[in-house]
Amino acid sequence: MKQDMIVILDLGSHHNTVLARAIRALGVYSEIYPHDITAEELKALPGVKGVIINGGENNVVDGVAIDVHPEIYKTGLPIIAAGHDKALCEVKLPEFTADEEAIKEAVKGFVFDTCGAEANWNMTNFISDQVELIRQQVGDKKVLLALSGGVDSSVVAALLLKAIGDNLVCVHVNHGLMRKGESEAVIEVFGKQLRANLVYVDATDRFLSKLEGVEDPEQKRKIIGGEFIRVFEEEARKLDGIDFLGQGTIYPDIVESGTKTAKMVKSHHNVGGLPDDMQFGLVEPLKQLFKDEVRACGVELGLPYEMVYRQPFPGPGLGVRCLGAITRDRLEAVRESDAILREEFALAGLDKKVWQYFTIVPDFKSVGVRNNARSYDWPVIIRAVNTIDAMTATIEHIDWAILDKITRRILAEVPNVNRVCYDMSPKPSATIEWE
Repeated sequence: MKQDMIVILDLGSHHNTVLARAIRALGVYSEIYPHDITAEELKALPGVKGVIINGGENNVVDGVAIDVHPEIYKTGLPIIAAGHDKALCEVKLPEFTADEEAIKEAVKGFVFDTCGAEANWNMTNFISDQVELIRQQVGDKKVLLALSGGVDSSVVAALLLKAIGDNLVCVHVNHGLMRKGESEAVIEVFGKQLRANLVYVDATDRFLSKLEGVEDPEQKRKIIGGEFIRVFEEEARKLDGIDFLGQGTIYPDIVESGTKTAKMVKSHHNVGGLPDDMQFGLVEPLKQLFKDEVRACGVELGLPYEMVYRQPFPGPGLGVRCLGAITRDRLEAVRESDAILREEFALAGLDKKVWQYFTIVPDFKSVGVRNNARSYDWPVIIRAVNTIDAMTATIEHIDWAILDKITRRILAEVPNVNRVCYDMSPKPSATIEWE
């Protein structure tokens, strides 16, 4: 069905995404567009009911104050301005803050009363629309998808399965750096329950041999990323008739990769990182969703809670949590201690409260006592942080009784470990990951 839409024109605000999320939370679809969109381009967008010009401190680019095209005010669409003075606007609002509830109250009258927008933005409608769009784009051709088991790729896989069934081919590469039980969960859910066309590749030995003796974190990342692409390409060459590549690009990937009024936060492999001569068409059905909406989509599609609410996980996996040169025994210590931490956090209800939590095993040992004898083993470091945007992070203050239980279990169940530490460092000065 056709979605009503409120367009946000970015005139240098830090809070465009918060504004878009707040409008969507009212049940009305919203998208962010650059300030220099033309009136013709704006009118060509489907379902536009109104425009918010969102100004802020980044409205000077290369020493020149930017503005929207004057013709925007002649489109006949209701327009309000925030964060800057515009005499031609019907309503002026102060610059929006990061308070989503306050924004909802501030724009509700404009969205519903002035623009006459209908609250028809929900996951049921979104899925129905995307299934139709995917079928129109793909037809009877095949789509190849790298299925990591992460939230984004899992939801894309479930959505593509609903749209094209056996014409989706999923490739799951186990690089040996997954958390405990994750590859098994991918096989169970997609291979057995959803009966997807799943190619499973156990490349553990291949990756660990390439990483042997490599200490530098960036070199480890490059080896893992490069080898993953090579394995994926090798599997793709074995398949016939692949015309499309499915990707889990989501809206923050696009926004964070840079706009005309905001510098790039970080580059994303899904945005602008693909070769110019790529022979595949791209299928990106989640590219207008925020992370919480992706999870809601996954729930609506019937994916398991544990998969939809999977902890954020770096692309190199446990490779950057097994500090320094990776060894198999220390990698297992990370995997097993991480599994204990996740199990105990779930039992204590902290899995729904804490944004990210994991364990780290460094490449040094300390003196301890085990079985009444001297031991010389590794420490396990626990990290648990809360954040909104991952740019800053605070430490979760864990109850001592919970920490005691986790510590006892790790020391009793994980070989070659004699010490458990809790990382109390916020971001900044620390980063969330150690490598």
